[in-house]
Amino acid sequence: MGYVFFDTETTGLSPAFDQILHFAAIHTDHELVRIDDFELRSRLQPHVVPHPAAMLTNRLSIEQMLDRTLKTHPAMISEVRARLLAWSPAIFAGFNSIGFDEEMLRHGLFQTLFHPYLTSGRGCGRADAYGLVQAACALNPGCLAVPLKVDGRRDFRLASLLAANGLGTGAAHDAMSDVSGTVELCRLVKDRSPAAWERFVRLSNKVAVAEMVNEEEGFVLTEFFGGEPFHRAVVCIGSIPDNANGRFCIELGRDPDDWRLMSDDQMRSEIARKGTPLRRLKVNGAPTLTPLEEADDLIPGLDIEAARDRSRRYRSASDICARLIRVYTSDWGSAEQSPFPEACLYSGGFVNDEDLWTCGDFHDATWAERVATVSRLRDPRLRFLADRLIYFENRGALSGDQQALADYALADRLLHPVAGGPLTLGGAIEEIDRLAVQADPSSMALLSDYRNYLTDRAARAYAFRNSSSANI
Repeated sequence: MGYVFFDTETTGLSPAFDQILHFAAIHTDHELVRIDDFELRSRLQPHVVPHPAAMLTNRLSIEQMLDRTLKTHPAMISEVRARLLAWSPAIFAGFNSIGFDEEMLRHGLFQTLFHPYLTSGRGCGRADAYGLVQAACALNPGCLAVPLKVDGRRDFRLASLLAANGLGTGAAHDAMSDVSGTVELCRLVKDRSPAAWERFVRLSNKVAVAEMVNEEEGFVLTEFFGGEPFHRAVVCIGSIPDNANGRFCIELGRDPDDWRLMSDDQMRSEIARKGTPLRRLKVNGAPTLTPLEEADDLIPGLDIEAARDRSRRYRSASDICARLIRVYTSDWGSAEQSPFPEACLYSGGFVNDEDLWTCGDFHDATWAERVATVSRLRDPRLRFLADRLIYFENRGALSGDQQALADYALADRLLHPVAGGPLTLGGAIEEIDRLAVQADPSSMALLSDYRNYLTDRAARAYAFRNSSSANI
């Protein structure tokens, strides 16, 4: 099985409300020899308001984002999907990809009426080079040069690592440059820290992770905060409610009978504090795990046999394990579902097979046929997204009344903020004014052009909304 390394440049940090502007991927064999690559760009969607901070990061002007020669976002996502499927099965990886780029890809697929979990299942694995380099430095200090930030903490940002190790092109925040640098960094880790690389590959398979977490008599969970590793000997005590891939683990520093003597309030106080001994992990999130027998360098002085014995006692104390989970989750409640369908990828549940087939029919149909296909979708999220695709991609397929309603809804979305909703035109202007205080001349020019665009578009949106509100 080979690897697919990928990276994105986006309009902001919200997978639900931002979009991918630049996608790049490199396909390698199992030895990290490049087989193929591609990159695609898309233009800005009508409903997306780029965050000014993102523009300062990727250095894309509003004029570049609106370039009509670029593919539409749905067209780009469709081509990305086709290329990645052609390279599957593979291990999909990037630098902080599980925490960001993969979420952007999932939401892009979902909002374009494709199955969102392209990198999961079908023999594919998921891994993250960000965790790899941190794990490598924890297992083999000195295997990579890691620069320091001004506050003295280690700097694990991709551009900083590439520069410190003489890798990459220096063109930070360009998707192809970043993904090429990630591959080079992985080659270096593979050569200098084989144990970290082997673990990276093995733990990319969620079945292997689940087997280790569910069955091992204890293991070391390594988590990273502020670029520093924290190692804990733990054992799995159960699943996270309503999360098939989530697990609760408990540190082995405390005897299970100690918990038995506590009241619920005392227990809650212990497990709700910062640095809680109750840890959470995702078996499909490429966690950094180490068998106890290999933990000497990570936790010097750890009594492995005593840890295993305590682990066995936790596994036999099912009442204590269940109580720890019950107390910890007692105030979780049900998260209120967003009024925005595109923000409900997870809260709305998995798309059923019948709707997935209908989505396939939607993509195969003519624009006129797609309008009729929408009514066959049972999932209200998909109906909304399908209607939006038609409106953005071929509004002529809609009736005059449908176009007017969609125009009004778009104007309302762009102008009026909603808690937990997308960035509005006015909100972006406020962000520009905040960033402009410390902007250098080149950044100020970019922000000024964007502010002019936002001001003009807001004026036109208000004029349209006021003129049409009496008729809608």
